[in-house]
Amino acid sequence: MTVLPIREMGDPVLREVARPVSAEELAGAEIQQLIDDMIETMRDANGAGLAAPQVGVPLRIAVIEVRAGNPRYPYKPPIPLTVIVNPELTMLDEATFATNEGCLSMPNVRGDLERFENVGVRYLDRDGEAHEVTRRGLTAGTFQHEVDHLDGILFVDRMVDMSSLSTWEEFERHGKADFVARIEALVERVGS
Repeated sequence: MTVLPIREMGDPVLREVARPVSAEELAGAEIQQLIDDMIETMRDANGAGLAAPQVGVPLRIAVIEVRAGNPRYPYKPPIPLTVIVNPELTMLDEATFATNEGCLSMPNVRGDLERFENVGVRYLDRDGEAHEVTRRGLTAGTFQHEVDHLDGILFVDRMVDMSSLSTWEEFERHGKADFVARIEALVERVGS
């Protein structure tokens, strides 16, 4: 496995709408290697997810995982390694929550935005098996963030008030405590 370079904001590939992956492509060695490399890259960067466009490949593939003790996201509930291919999201209701996100493609930047609390996710796994699951709370936000990447959307595009944009260090100093308290209440109310 290889740690791939992560493309950063300003790279045009991050603004492309990624194309679906065919069954033949998904079964091929090249895509399977890409998935392995994306997992390695996400873990190396302590990310919660990584979409193929973030490594320069405009395909509808993302990997998501939150391991216990992740130093970048200690407040996120664990998410087992999930490979999503050609995902489709459905908002299950109108409930939203305020969150603060960062992104591996925007190093050292965070900001406040709203995400849907409850989403349905349909996707293929790396073996081509179909899945349909419900994701709630902060985990739902993680899935929405990664699917946004597949549609050429960065989290800053979803921000209504840019005044919350900050560096990671300033978020830690001035905003993290309030944010973590809100997120812990969300997790207690709706689950992960």
